[in-house]
Amino acid sequence: MSNQFTNEPLLDMFLFETSQLLEQLEQAIISSEKESDFSDEAINLIFRIMHTIKGSASMMLFDNIARLAHSIEDLFFYIRKEKPSNMDCSSLSDLILEGVDFIKVEVDKIKDNLQADGNANSLIQMIIDHLAQLKQNNQPVSLAITMEDELPLQPKKQQYYIRQVVTQEVEHTNVYKAIIHFEEDCEMENMRAYTVIHNLKDISNEVTYIPANIIDSDESVSIIRRDGFQVVVRTELSTEKMYEFFSQTIFLKDLEFFQLESDYEMNESIVESVKPPFIKESNASIILEAIKETTDHIVHKEHTDRTEKEVIPSNVAQSIISVSVPKLDKLMDLVGEMVIAEAMVIENPDLKGIQLVNFKKAARQLNKITTEIQDMVMSIRMVPLSATFVKMHRVLRDMSKKLEREVTLDIIGEETEVDKNIIEHISDPLMHLVRNSIDHGIESPEERVAAGKSRAGTIILEAKNAGSDVVIIVRDDGKGLNKAKILKKASENDLLYKNEEDMTEKEIFNLILLPGFSTKEAVTEFSGRGVGMDVVRKNIEAVGGTLSVDSIEGRGTVITLKIPLTLAIIDGMNIKVGKSRYTIPTIAIKESFRPKNEDIIQDPDGNEMIMVRGKCYLVKRLHELFKVSTEIKKFSEGIMLMIEQDDQTVCVFADALLGQQQVVVKALPQYIQNFKKMLGLAGCTLLGDGSISLIIDVARLVH
Repeated sequence: MSNQFTNEPLLDMFLFETSQLLEQLEQAIISSEKESDFSDEAINLIFRIMHTIKGSASMMLFDNIARLAHSIEDLFFYIRKEKPSNMDCSSLSDLILEGVDFIKVEVDKIKDNLQADGNANSLIQMIIDHLAQLKQNNQPVSLAITMEDELPLQPKKQQYYIRQVVTQEVEHTNVYKAIIHFEEDCEMENMRAYTVIHNLKDISNEVTYIPANIIDSDESVSIIRRDGFQVVVRTELSTEKMYEFFSQTIFLKDLEFFQLESDYEMNESIVESVKPPFIKESNASIILEAIKETTDHIVHKEHTDRTEKEVIPSNVAQSIISVSVPKLDKLMDLVGEMVIAEAMVIENPDLKGIQLVNFKKAARQLNKITTEIQDMVMSIRMVPLSATFVKMHRVLRDMSKKLEREVTLDIIGEETEVDKNIIEHISDPLMHLVRNSIDHGIESPEERVAAGKSRAGTIILEAKNAGSDVVIIVRDDGKGLNKAKILKKASENDLLYKNEEDMTEKEIFNLILLPGFSTKEAVTEFSGRGVGMDVVRKNIEAVGGTLSVDSIEGRGTVITLKIPLTLAIIDGMNIKVGKSRYTIPTIAIKESFRPKNEDIIQDPDGNEMIMVRGKCYLVKRLHELFKVSTEIKKFSEGIMLMIEQDDQTVCVFADALLGQQQVVVKALPQYIQNFKKMLGLAGCTLLGDGSISLIIDVARLVH
């Protein structure tokens, strides 16, 4: 990215707001397409969003984004005013979503410190052509400002929409005063005020405003929150046009607007002394008419209202603030270090054998406070799955169109919360699962009707809490999985790891998760290359989660994801193997017991098994698995832990239990991560005595 951006907060605000607005826009278009009609509310929303993106992108000198947004704004300006009857909802949606995708790509480039250099000329031309087509069966509308025929690559002057209705000819310059009050929780009011001034300077060379030093002064935000942002501008535009200009300010709460005498002398000292008597009575009807036709939340106020409002205290506490994720990550790291430091103090070896009553009381109080801080920080990092789930509507919409299938998406439990970092890891896997359900699962309308089903298939996306985990279920009512076909394909690709007759139904279904597996006969843009489900599984396992598949042929498929709420801190059972320490998440432990030698049996392959209450379980000796020397090798001298994952249970043998403890998960060093023999480890942690404990990856150990 070029060095022209010296104000990083402004760029961050642009990226954040644009991403939020694009998501909102995408959902509005998809909802309108489902209704086969763009409501007035949706049209106004799309127009306002594009107007905002155009202005902010122009200010940040992202000209390709600004020009594309401007062309879409032109289109919806016409639709909003003329309400054409020959509007094709589907083709319009395709066009706007293509524009959304272009802006998304450019925003991603900016986030990656690359140049936003995409060429939108062809897309802009398509939008202009679509607008021309709409006008064919409608009365032509005169825009005060229109798109130029040429599409320059250099930034051009900002353009605004101006109402066509003019009640009088403007033969002299007019002076206006506006006091802008932003919404209380909008944040960075000085940046928003700067945007207004930046746009004003394109239509007037005489602009005065209070506070004068918007960007550099730390007090400007508090002044704007208390008194509003005061602007006096001299221009040839009419009262109605200027009122509409100010009324389109983003995050506008209240607008006070006055017309002053044309010979009014502009300077900063006079700005604050401007009084309502300068309003021209002859223009009162214009202002009243403009108020009725602008958005409902913009209110014209008399000076007496402003005087009363100034008496109200301005230091109202805000309920929501935005915090960057890196700051939350740093806070989480510090809390983790605090948990470790607390354990080091309370479990200090120097305190063994000493009776310290007051110390233990203080230690319990410290533990209580530490736990509460830890829970609070973790709750701050929690975000609902709704944003991730809602994105699937777009995936479903695009694929349904291309594959000519009718599919509806039902979302359940979208308010379920998980850690912010988890969200980033599961978004792509979820998208792939939904695509798979449409491509592999849902049949064509004709096939569904022939099978006695409804024409439209249904995909259900459900989330729910299960202890310290979150369960996400992707369910469809399609054709389901064919066991014979799966076994045949797995056999052809040499993917079977045991005899077919020995495999359970669930094991057969889980074969589709193996690398290189695909039942798709033809390679399409969506599937058939043997890459996909194994990557989904790896991504889910990377965050400590699991993936399982279940299906009934002819009725549908259910894919279940089980992911932890957070990656940062877990409850673990510390165990000893020789001189090494290991930690197993307590959620995976069913029970622990001291086995008897006579309970151990061997299967025909020489694997050790243990009989517990009439059932046989595979035994894994940790000292053999991790190549650790230990003197405790007899089962009667050690401890056995029964651990469960995905309905599979194994028993692991260790020297002894050291006790349960909340542990902070630390990433393994890179050289260990690359060492394939260490795949059974998920991370490491520091214990109270300062020693390192390796966290066992239960999913990989069991599988």
